[in-house]
Amino acid sequence: MIVDRDSLAVRPIAAGLLDALAQMHARDVDWSNELVRHVVEIKSAQPVSDLAWLPACFHDEIVAANAILTGENARLMPTAMHPFMDPNRDATLWDGEIYHTYDRIYGCKGHGWSNLQSMHVNLPFADDAQFARLHAAIRLVLPLLPALAASSPIVDAAPSGLLDSRLDVYRSICSITPSVAGQVIPETVETRAEYEAKILRPMYAEIARFDPERVLQFEWLNSRGAIARFDRSAIEIRVIDVQECPQVDLAIAAAAAGVVKSLYDERYAPLDEQQAIGIDVLHDVLLASIRDADRAVVDDADYLHALGMPQSRCAASDVWASLLHDLDPAHAWWQPTIDTILREGPLARRILRAVGSDASREGIAEVYRALCACLEDGRMFV
Repeated sequence: MIVDRDSLAVRPIAAGLLDALAQMHARDVDWSNELVRHVVEIKSAQPVSDLAWLPACFHDEIVAANAILTGENARLMPTAMHPFMDPNRDATLWDGEIYHTYDRIYGCKGHGWSNLQSMHVNLPFADDAQFARLHAAIRLVLPLLPALAASSPIVDAAPSGLLDSRLDVYRSICSITPSVAGQVIPETVETRAEYEAKILRPMYAEIARFDPERVLQFEWLNSRGAIARFDRSAIEIRVIDVQECPQVDLAIAAAAAGVVKSLYDERYAPLDEQQAIGIDVLHDVLLASIRDADRAVVDDADYLHALGMPQSRCAASDVWASLLHDLDPAHAWWQPTIDTILREGPLARRILRAVGSDASREGIAEVYRALCACLEDGRMFV
């Protein structure tokens, strides 16, 4: 998010920043706009086989963007939600038919639309067989991701009682068309044809009366926590909160991808056992993770067994520790960062610890100024 360097109020000046960045040298990343004019997106320009080199690349871009924004007395702010933005008052939507259609149907001046930042990780598949295995593996990992990545404990200038408030509000932004988001956890499917029949077509049919021109009736309308992107043969994971700097973002992405690969390879359970874990079980774990993150209790024995855990009840952080311990240490460049998260808690818990008893607006602002400095410096908030 682009914010004022002093007050931290959101600044709807993304267009100017993007124009200035476009004049700079060729780069390995892309910048683009988002729904609102105070948010910009940075992403890898091409698919990569190894995420290890991206943190430094992304950090250089953050530094360049902040140098441009200094002339406007502005800077970039990390985390998944602005702690005291009033989206109904402060949000300015980007122009364009898609954005205006979303706003007409759903009303996009709300926290789940105009005050959120997430990281998307796209993992590839080649055919239906790979798609089925990848989709099953991602379904099992989704509910646990807030345990590592929750970074939104403060909303409307006060602790919300949840560690992942961004994901909580995200769950209901499309409530007038329930099939668009489902229960966030996607249904079990095995082929593209089944996915289109079970997920995409019901979604298009439900929104058709609001969208007769079919502006939104594409696969990206799907608002589940992981969605099939058949246009690029990937499944996109969308439940990860933005962290304090790219080093942490990419460490979580790499760790999550490694665990997904283990499940894809059926290291702990065969595909049919993975697919048998129901949405209700995974949804309950997701809600617990949204609330308690690393301390969420996972107590479904079948689910834990599919993750290689012999217990019938344990904390989400223990599940992550077990899954990550089994990954190849030779490629675990992300391990020190994830170890810090497992030891100190996700960013949301560290933010609350820093705020302490001074939950005044200025006390909260001081913590988020420190987070802005972490983003600019490329270091963890501990």
